[in-house]
Amino acid sequence: MKVVIAHNRYASAQPSGENVIVDYEIGALREAGVEVVPFLRSSDEIAGMSAAKKASLALSPVYARGVQKELGHLLERERPDILHVHNVYPLLSPAVVDTAHRHGVKVVQTIHNYRHDCLNGLYFRDGHDCHDCHGKRWKGPGVLHACYRGSRAQSAVMATSLGVNRDVWRRVDRFVALTDNMAAYLRSIGMEEDRIRVKPNAMPDPGEPKPLGEGFLFGARLVPEKGVELLLDAWSRVGRESGATLTIAGDGPLREVVERAANAGEVRYVGPQDREGMAGLLEGAAAVVVPSIWEDILPTSGLEALAAGRAVTATRMGGAPFIVGDHTDAPSGVVADPSPAALARALEETYAQVGTYASAARRRYEQVFSPEVALRRLVEIYGELTGV
Repeated sequence: MKVVIAHNRYASAQPSGENVIVDYEIGALREAGVEVVPFLRSSDEIAGMSAAKKASLALSPVYARGVQKELGHLLERERPDILHVHNVYPLLSPAVVDTAHRHGVKVVQTIHNYRHDCLNGLYFRDGHDCHDCHGKRWKGPGVLHACYRGSRAQSAVMATSLGVNRDVWRRVDRFVALTDNMAAYLRSIGMEEDRIRVKPNAMPDPGEPKPLGEGFLFGARLVPEKGVELLLDAWSRVGRESGATLTIAGDGPLREVVERAANAGEVRYVGPQDREGMAGLLEGAAAVVVPSIWEDILPTSGLEALAAGRAVTATRMGGAPFIVGDHTDAPSGVVADPSPAALARALEETYAQVGTYASAARRRYEQVFSPEVALRRLVEIYGELTGV
């Protein structure tokens, strides 16, 4: 089987979990014997372009004519079975779907965000959830609020792309939804049920879990949508008789808020950490808290917790309940509404049974998020379209 992977890499100055996942899947597919041909562009390329070239890119999110010609030549030369699409903005455009079909190639797309329906891909603006554009072909509210890169002009271009290409996306042969929640999102914007498959991202196996440490760990960007303010409010309500502690790692615009809580002795703040530092903090914790207040797709900190055999407390937002295994027979923690009182109760309940939840966490990782399970599922999806 031969697969072309199409992805517009996010700028290197902005850490991207999506870039990491694409690179990981390319390597995993090759190790499994699948021939992979990358078709990659990077937003870093834009900085080195001439002024004239940059000006010509204004409509790239709508069509990107030169890229379609180049992709067409690649498909003619390589004759792949599948074009697997990830991010197409700003340099590839949704037109890659029709380019592939003109060459008789089936198209799979992994859905990493809400960009088919929302200009910034988050369903979040001005500190709260926003669905003002949901289901609309023309995203007027998103342009008004300058939801794409804080610019009404750039938002208008993105809104044009989403409107013009709305039917193009409906021609994708298989959508890969990372969670049940993402599958529901695709259905809500008119994608056909029989084209949607659920396959979560994999998390590399760190090995057998170490003995449980102590307390909770929050490790994420200190921005409003990640819920650190909600967490601090909830933590002030947690009974100290629980014996739990809270460690916060990360950096961002809410750093001063966290530092004030640390200075008051309420939490331990350890600042930004590299991957090695975060791994050490996770090993020293008993549980991880994911208090997002936006529809976070598949929070990496939750997946890392499962792989390490740590319990998870999370808000009922986005993909977090899927990570925890909410409503399964053996959840890996407790899910709560995104309110201080509800989250405080969930933290207390998690810590009271942290050993049980931690054991369930590792089992859920092995059954749902391990590399072997994710790769097998992806190859099955390809096989539905190729018969291979």
